[in-house]
Amino acid sequence: MNARSSLILAIAAMAFVIVISNILVKIPINDWLTWGALSYPIAFLVTDLTNRYYGASKARIVVYAGFAVGVMASLYFADPRIALASGSAFLVAQLCDVSVFDKLRQKQWWVAPFASSVLGTVLDTFLFFGLAFAGTGNPWLQWATGDLGVKWAVALVALIPYSIFVGRSKMVSA
Repeated sequence: MNARSSLILAIAAMAFVIVISNILVKIPINDWLTWGALSYPIAFLVTDLTNRYYGASKARIVVYAGFAVGVMASLYFADPRIALASGSAFLVAQLCDVSVFDKLRQKQWWVAPFASSVLGTVLDTFLFFGLAFAGTGNPWLQWATGDLGVKWAVALVALIPYSIFVGRSKMVSA
């Protein structure tokens, strides 16, 4: 697959993750968690793989294009407040992810994707839940706490496909 096709695929994946997460975030699993917590962290994997293969400038293109398509589609499929909160949080968090990843890319193979995802998810979680649910009567601080824990766990688990996609066969640092 050529670079252009890969970037188009990354943009489509990013937009899909945004839309599905914006739909799933309104469906609680329990008092601490919504279904969106399970799907959204995949956006960080898409960003990190794009950054590793094509560099920070192409990763930013994927973030911006995925943002535009994802938010526009979310305005149709999800609540507008959620779509706009998601878009705002997504843009800040993903651009942070790109910058942190780029600064750490020369470290051991797992440091850049894990650190950038952990920091990005903190920004995303509290911006999103604060904007989307503050003042609604929903237990958004509780959901944000549960959401963040799951996102960190998914960031750790996402090291497996990241490692596979970048050609690592062992999950230990060299």
